[in-house]
Amino acid sequence: MAFDLSRLGGWRELPFFSDTLPGIEARLAEVTGPVFPPRDRVFAALERTPPEAVRVLILGQDPYHTPGKADGLAFSIPRDFGGKLDSLGNIFKELHEDLGVARQRTDLADWADQGVLLLNTALTVPQGRAHAHKALGWKTLVHQVLDRLDTAPRALLLWGNPAQALGRRLRHTGHLRIETAHPSPLSAYRGFFGSRPFSQVNGWLQARGDRAINWADPEAS
Repeated sequence: MAFDLSRLGGWRELPFFSDTLPGIEARLAEVTGPVFPPRDRVFAALERTPPEAVRVLILGQDPYHTPGKADGLAFSIPRDFGGKLDSLGNIFKELHEDLGVARQRTDLADWADQGVLLLNTALTVPQGRAHAHKALGWKTLVHQVLDRLDTAPRALLLWGNPAQALGRRLRHTGHLRIETAHPSPLSAYRGFFGSRPFSQVNGWLQARGDRAINWADPEAS
């Protein structure tokens, strides 16, 4: 069954959707066992944040490979998950240290609605097999998204070496570029903690005459 591309807005114009996606669909059809996120959430990041709305880019890696945890937005977790937050928990710790706000909501759709593109660099993953779809063809889409975003200044949060390597594709001199260790429990203490990315992004946006991101729970805005 083909993906529903009707909600992609301006992203639908990218060549990926006609040139590369059919091959990915064919390979996904051969996968036995669960693939995350659910099929109707694979393009959630692009559907939620159209190209003209993107003010901030956060690049993830691949979706969570635990059942019920991936929702199509990088680092985001459905509110009814109930398991370990891992990287997201560390993001919330840094948010509290940076801005003094305690976020409880794990679903990051409100960030996406404010212009934060939460894009994974692989959009699917088989259950229990991290990075298994790294070479499936998703990187072609990511390259085209980055090229589309390089037309104007954005705030770039590049956490970890893979995100930073991809971020080199973004060459506009006006970007705010924040590069640190990944917030994973394995690496957060190597430079993610203490980096204060949220206040830096808001300061940059406000200096440009733009509104700040409300990183806290939406109810706290």
